[in-house]
Amino acid sequence: MTEIFTKIVGTGSYLPSKVLTNDDLSKMVETSDEWIFPRTGIKERHIADDNELTSDLATNAAKRALESSNVKAEDIDLIILATTTPDLSFPSTACRVQANLGCVNAAAFDMQAVCSGFIYALTVADKMIKSGEYKKALVIGAETLSRIVDWNDRTTCVLFGDGAGAVVVEATTEKTGILSSIIKADPSYYDILKTTGGVSATKNAGSIYMEGKEVFKLAVSKMPEVSAEAVKNAGLSLSDVDCFIPHQANVRIIDAALKHLDIAEEKTVKTLQNQGNTSAASIPIALDWAVRNGMLKKGNNALLTAMGGGFTWGAVVFKF
Repeated sequence: MTEIFTKIVGTGSYLPSKVLTNDDLSKMVETSDEWIFPRTGIKERHIADDNELTSDLATNAAKRALESSNVKAEDIDLIILATTTPDLSFPSTACRVQANLGCVNAAAFDMQAVCSGFIYALTVADKMIKSGEYKKALVIGAETLSRIVDWNDRTTCVLFGDGAGAVVVEATTEKTGILSSIIKADPSYYDILKTTGGVSATKNAGSIYMEGKEVFKLAVSKMPEVSAEAVKNAGLSLSDVDCFIPHQANVRIIDAALKHLDIAEEKTVKTLQNQGNTSAASIPIALDWAVRNGMLKKGNNALLTAMGGGFTWGAVVFKF
């Protein structure tokens, strides 16, 4: 039986037009650019307008991914949208994006793994395509985190932003595309990164709560660990990685991961300076940036890794 691989054939991203700088935040809470930037690597973040929904951001990113792939909307047979901030409790935001795009022949559903959401969604899409039942898929990460940020909490409000990224993937018999993927979770850290509310628990969305030091410790441990495992499973060594795209949460986490993995700075994508932590949208936005700016070229080996609430984490290795 012919082996099927999942190839990334198009990328796209979208950031809302409204920009909130560190200086803007200093007028809202007791903070400053001098405090925020050295600790996080973030200078500004994008904020969705009041009438701009997660599905709108996702639709714009998906349109750009479709354009870059030359794939028609009606040829998409699967949509997986990773998000923590859906338009509604139901129907899924993926179904709204499906309607916006006219993907009339697609199955569509949301996936929730917080900042690891895109890694989880890409892994699931890969398995579904390898089953032989699906040929072309849209995998999207989209967030309007500004809706659940506590703008009075200076420890968290400086970190997050809104945005969306997307990829088009398709089945191929060439040994290219996704070479390995790993997703993991550990519920013993359930309470260190969460929201203070939810439909069942409080009947409202709540706001982001994070124990920063504990999250940092786990991130700098789990992301390099799972990255090395995924690279090994792909039959590669870390020196074979041409482009490293980690979750854009905090520059200190990224730099610590680089040291653990011994990956060169010039191979590493960093976009968080201008967008902050966009959760599930973080990696696909950075991936699209890398492609459009020539940092990720055809034939390159790329490594994606992320961690998020749950506690969840994972990695994907692919040949572009």
